[in-house]
Amino acid sequence: MARILGVDPGLGTTGWGIIDQQDNCLRYVASGHITTARQGTLSERLYTIHQELERITAAYKPSQAAVEETFVNVNAASTLKLGNARGAILLSLAVAGLPVAEYAATLVKKSIVGVGRAEKGQVGMMVKTLLPACDERSTDALDALAIAICHANHAKVRTLVEQAAS
Repeated sequence: MARILGVDPGLGTTGWGIIDQQDNCLRYVASGHITTARQGTLSERLYTIHQELERITAAYKPSQAAVEETFVNVNAASTLKLGNARGAILLSLAVAGLPVAEYAATLVKKSIVGVGRAEKGQVGMMVKTLLPACDERSTDALDALAIAICHANHAKVRTLVEQAAS
């Protein structure tokens, strides 16, 4: 069984979601979001993300993690802030000893909804369909669960390819 932590990076709000995968079965474990103080300094906000991820990984003990890749925003300052948050997240997951996979937002959406340009509402609806025990309302947490599901699906494919090659 694999326990997968999905993370949707953001400086203001970082979503997280944990699922268990056993063979073809996915099970919802937990989800939520990390909110940083908008009036805090950049370093304080990044430290908050790190502390919360440290708490989450200690409590739920995931065996692997997946993070959404950075997309280039029209606003360069926003892209840089997102990059800083991703850096703190990747470092926190590495410190926790987790292997980390990264997925483009369009690949996550295509894996969950079947369309790479799906809207957040469509992604959230499909996450709740795939994980019936999930009653999450935070779009950031639902996106994080979608990232975890995407990773579970792609990990299965990688395993099948490796088995076929050996």
